[in-house]
Amino acid sequence: MDIFAKRLRERAKQLGISNAEAARRIGLEERRYAHYASGRREPDLATLKSISEVLGTTPNWLLGVVDAHDQEPKKAELVGRFANAATGMAVEELELCVIQAEAVVAAKHSNGNDE
Repeated sequence: MDIFAKRLRERAKQLGISNAEAARRIGLEERRYAHYASGRREPDLATLKSISEVLGTTPNWLLGVVDAHDQEPKKAELVGRFANAATGMAVEELELCVIQAEAVVAAKHSNGNDE
């Protein structure tokens, strides 16, 4: 569960909150959450669901599960990070990011670089 602990810490950092604040928001004792964030313990399914909902992510992302159809794990990781970051954006900021991403893809296609 090292990936879970790493992702838990990463998500709290993305949100700009401490482990103590994450624990408070989730409704867990700080000590219990600290065990999860350090990799010493694993949450049960109900707790995993609560953690992911409160932190605005998915259990799959927290567990490092990659979609079976995705043959590019690095790309899947980056998409997951982008999705997590997007939850902290205002609609206008998210729209700007989407427009930028679409422009990158359009430029790639117009240059004949469809890789």
